[in-house]
Formats: sequence, C-alpha cells, structure tokens
Amino acid sequence: MATLVLGAVGSAIGGAFGGAILGFSGAAIGGFIGSTIGSVVDSWIVSSLAPAQKIEGQRLDSLRITSATEGAIIPRLYGRMRIGGNIIWATDFREETKTTTQGGGKGGGGGKVRTTEYLYYASFAVALCEGPITGIGRIWADGKPLDMTGITWRWYPGNESQTADPFIAAKMGAAKTPAYRGTAYVVFEELPLVTYGNRLPQLSFEVFRPLADPDTAEGLVKAVTMIPASGEFTYATEAVRKTVGATTTVFGQTTGGTTSAENLNALPDEADIVVALDRLQAMAPAVESVSLVVAWFGNDLRAGNCTIKPGVEVAAKVTSPKTWTVNGVARANAHLVSRDAENRPVYGGTPADFAVVQAIREMKARGLRVTFYPFLLMDVPPGNTLPNPYSNNAATPGQPSFPWRGRITCSPAAGFAGTADKTAAAATQVSAFFGAATPAQFAVSGDTVSWTGPSGDWGLRRMILHYAYLCAAAGGVDAFLIGTEMRGLTTIRSGASAYPAVTAFKALAADVKAILGPGTRAGYASDWSEYFGHQPGDGSGDVYFHLDPLWSDANIDFIGIDNYMPLSDWRDGFDHADALQGWPAIHDRGYLQANIAGGEGFDWFYASAADRSAQIRTPITDGAAGKPWVFRYKDLRAWWSNPHFNRPGGVESGTPTAWVPQSKPIWFTELGCPAIDRGTNQPNVFFDPKSSESFTPYFSRGWRDDAIQRAYLEASYLW
Repeated sequence: MATLVLGAVGSAIGGAFGGAILGFSGAAIGGFIGSTIGSVVDSWIVSSLAPAQKIEGQRLDSLRITSATEGAIIPRLYGRMRIGGNIIWATDFREETKTTTQGGGKGGGGGKVRTTEYLYYASFAVALCEGPITGIGRIWADGKPLDMTGITWRWYPGNESQTADPFIAAKMGAAKTPAYRGTAYVVFEELPLVTYGNRLPQLSFEVFRPLADPDTAEGLVKAVTMIPASGEFTYATEAVRKTVGATTTVFGQTTGGTTSAENLNALPDEADIVVALDRLQAMAPAVESVSLVVAWFGNDLRAGNCTIKPGVEVAAKVTSPKTWTVNGVARANAHLVSRDAENRPVYGGTPADFAVVQAIREMKARGLRVTFYPFLLMDVPPGNTLPNPYSNNAATPGQPSFPWRGRITCSPAAGFAGTADKTAAAATQVSAFFGAATPAQFAVSGDTVSWTGPSGDWGLRRMILHYAYLCAAAGGVDAFLIGTEMRGLTTIRSGASAYPAVTAFKALAADVKAILGPGTRAGYASDWSEYFGHQPGDGSGDVYFHLDPLWSDANIDFIGIDNYMPLSDWRDGFDHADALQGWPAIHDRGYLQANIAGGEGFDWFYASAADRSAQIRTPITDGAAGKPWVFRYKDLRAWWSNPHFNRPGGVESGTPTAWVPQSKPIWFTELGCPAIDRGTNQPNVFFDPKSSESFTPYFSRGWRDDAIQRAYLEASYLW
C-alpha cells in the first residue's frame, strides 16, 4: 500500500541526511512523514473505490390538495365551542429541499453519506362558522394543542365589513379574492408540515361567539367578579417562568434546568389575565367594572386564635423575571398551603404584589372600573385537632375542613356551653383577630409595600391596610372592600347589644379612606343572610340591626351584599307546590322573577328540614308590630326605605338606630348561581369535594346545567 511504500522511501531519504533532531534520527523522521503522506493517498484510493451514498427522504407525488367539500353546512354556534372547519382556499404545497453531507474520513477519504430531505409548507384558509365571532382561543392539530410560536396566521370575525385577506389577494389577484363576509375563517401562511408526516393535520378551533343581545346575560352584565383569588402569578400581565432542576448563575445570567411558564396557560404568548380580560370584553361588551379578588389564608375558626397570612404553593421556586413577595414577606416565610392526598396544593398561593399592581393598571387602562375585594380562604385541613368552637366548651377536637370564612366566631360559639358570646372575652378574641396594625407601620417604595410592625401581628388589619396602600401605589381603585362575608364574626357580642367586630370594621374603614382618599368608595361586602340584622333565634326574641353602626358610618359609601338568595323551590314531577301554581318550568323567567321579591325569604320560610321536604310553608309575619320586612331578607326595598328599631328581648326600642333611610346605595358585590341542576333552589352552595361546605342545591340531581345559571342572571338583570 502507499503507506508502506512511502514510509520506506521517507526512511531512506531521511537516513541520507544523517544526524538527529530532538533525539529522533533523520531516518525515523523521514519515515513518519512518508507514512502520513501515504495514509492520505490511501484515503483517496479508498474513496475512489467506495463512492458516496445517497439517501433521499419521502417525496410527495402530488403537491396539491386533491379534495374539497362543496355545499357543506356553515355551522352557527353560541358561546364557546371547539369546532373543526372546511378548507375554502389553498395553494399548492411549497417544496423545500435540504441536503446534508456526512463522512469522508481523514483528508477527504472514506465514504460520504449525502442525505436529501423534502420539507413541505402549506398555505390555506379554513372556514369555521357563521360570523361574527369575537375570538379564537386554543387550536389543536391532530388532537394535540398547536404551538403557535413562529406560525403566521390570522382570523377574520365574519362580519359584513371584513376585507379580503392580503395574502390570498396577492396569490389570486385582488379582483378575484372574496372577503367571505358573514363567515368566520382562519388563514395560515406557510405552515410547516414535517411534524404531521407532510400532510395537512386535522385542525380544530376554540371559537367564541357571544349572545350579546341586550336581553341576554352577555349583553346585560355590567360588572363581574374576577377569581380565582389565588395563584402566585395569576394576575401578572407579563410572562413569569419557573425553572426546575440544577442551575448555575454567572454574572447575573442563570443557565441550566428546565423552564415552564407560570401564567401562559390559555395562549402560549399571552398572559392569562390579558386573555381573560380580552375575552370578557369581547363576550360581554357592556362590562364596565371588575372586582379583583385577592386571598390570604386563615388557619382557625376561633377568632382569637386565627392568623391571616399570605400563602404560597411550594416553599422553594425559582422564577424570572419576577419573584414572589407579598407585604415584604418572601416565599420562605409565607404560609405554605396544605396539600391533598396526591401531594398537590389544595389552593393556589396569594397573588404576588407586583401582579396585583399590574392587574389593576391593566384594567384601568382598558377603561374598566376596579373594585378591590380582599378574600379570606380557610386553610384548615382534614384530620386537624384544633378545638371546634361549635361544641360545648370547645372541647371537641377537629374543626371542619376548609370551611367558609363566615364560620369564624368566638370560642366557644354562641349557643354552646361555656360560650364567650356576650362576655368581655368575646371582645378580646375579636381584638386578636383584627390585630393592632396601624397605617404608620407600612413602608411604601414605588410599587412595593412592606410591613415594619411586629413580626407576630397577623391580624385582618394588616392584610386590609396593606392592600389599601398597594391599591394606592397602583394608581388607585374605584372601590375598596374592608371585609367580606364575616357573618360569624360580626354577630359576636361582648354584651347584650355590643358588637365588637362592627366597631373594629368602622375603625378600619376610617384608616382605609385616609389612605385611598375620597375618590375611592369604601364598603363592606356582607353575606345576604347577614346584611339586614342579627336575629339569634335563641329564644330571647332579640332583633338587632347590628350592622347599622357600620352602614351609617361616614366612611362607608354603600351597602355591600353578596347576593345568593333563592329564586325557586322546584322539585321532581309536577305535583309540587310551584308547579301546581301553574309555573311551567324552573327556567321560566317569570317564575324566577316572581321569587326575587316573593317566595322563600319574603312571603314564607321553612321552619325545619322536614317542613322543606313536605313543602309546609310558614308565612313571614310580625304580629302587632306589623313590620314583616324586618324578617324578610329579600325585602331590600323596605329595609332600605324605613328607619330601623332594635328589639332587645323582642320589645321594639323607641329610638331608631343611626341608619338614615335611603341614605346610601345598595351594591350587589356578588350575584350568581352555580351551573348545576336546580341551582336557583339554593344558589349559595357549591360542590367542592375537599371542603366541609360542599353541597348540591336542595333537590338537585347533581348534573350540570348552564341554562339555569343564565336564566338566574337574566331574570335578575331584567327584573
């Protein structure tokens, strides 16, 4: 071979020169040079004997879309639906050739492998449904979510004024290009087909088309409550990403680990709250106001033992470009929410302060009014051994799991042996619940609000004052709630007629108004069973308009009510009372409207569960006093229009409370009904298997019913 021959020649030539270099003889050096040159020659020889291999990928025989559907029905949809479509226009596939070469060995020797791939791209339009639509959400290709990153596409609503697509016009000529008016459609430019085996995938689309007529829920809604209230970055308008796995940070740059988005769930390139607001305004164009709900976590139903803290889902999480903090509390020092049997957090964490600020500014930039709604989630897990205040002497261990905040009370609660109600101990417990935070104990720097008071003060005042300052830092809000649905707390008495929580809320309202100024309306969102008075039902005959000191206070601008009052009493068959009265169905608008200021809670009540089952209805009356509205929680007009007189021991006082009739507006700070069978029978209950508060409405069969939710809203708005 050339290597041997040239190696020998090199040795002979090197030996002729004699001598040595760096200890090697001339013959050795010459031999090495000759062998190296010989190996290159060998490669050339082998290469000439073994020509390059050629590999070609699959190539389509036809570059055309060969099928089309004529005379297909154009769907008409309402609300939100996942639908397919029909291709109404397409170009031939564009073929792209990609060739790569591998191999060759040293010096160009050895066999080469030349690979040719054929890549295809499709441009086409898909008709969806009758227009106009208000948006497209997710898109699926072959049943899997389509990553829209790098894909050029656009959608047309299908109105009567839409113009032709410029890409189609460039291909077809403007004069030959229809605008497809009246039809919603989507255009894709150069969609890569390699992922789908060089074919068009089966596409489906999440399409929004509201019923925005003036007499529909979508057309009537003017204000909504934005939940879930929890989720560490739920309300952020910028993308926040978490990194899992080992990372290295050098000069401020972090590498390593895997990254995923925290708040890009609806669309891959848009923050969830932005998508939510876009769709809200598209689906309910009359919306003017949004209540932003933000939660902290309570851990005990005993008012004197309950701490209220911001919470997180996990104790350690690496996020960028923002990290989680609330009230100056870092993740490591926050409340860690409980986890379920599968080790998942049962709640989302408290929204980060920066996210709350971003959400407020986003809403205001859209021209929406903002009401701030602080929310208390009770993180009392199953299997706890906390003393239950709703037991004699609070001696029974174990509180109900994940209860409603309206259950927070004194311990032991009213009606149980050893109760603290009507004692000085009740005032002490209420004081502990509110804490001692003052406005001077908060530091504001730009959009950041931190706490400078005692580290152990985790009362309600700290939470509420923090958010008053945060809302001010965000540029202000239109309305601010100092508390929500604290029925068990506001009915605690430290004496026969003294309600310490009501007094505490008055003081809190004064501080909030001082922080936010007169341009912000302040109020308390009472439960629908709480707003009108305290009637303990303990045989005393007491009737107190216990919230009147708050409703009449100069720092309270409206009467807030979370309204979940029942609008029906429907049962199986047609032999029950309401069907026998001639009402045709539970969804009937006239039937529901007749129960807004009538029916249960206005005309009559059920004295027991047995009476409810048998439909034995007890009329609501007031004997000689002749003021049945005092006991009618649905009679808002009479409650609002009349002076209020307390009745200690059932005897009406000669002096009215501080309430001035018709002095302040009533706001329904919440209004709603669950989308479940016969939801209007009991709109205040919700199915949540983890919670002790989980119920289906009276006589519900448990299945989903979107229509009853719509019927409830439309009946209420149009009443």
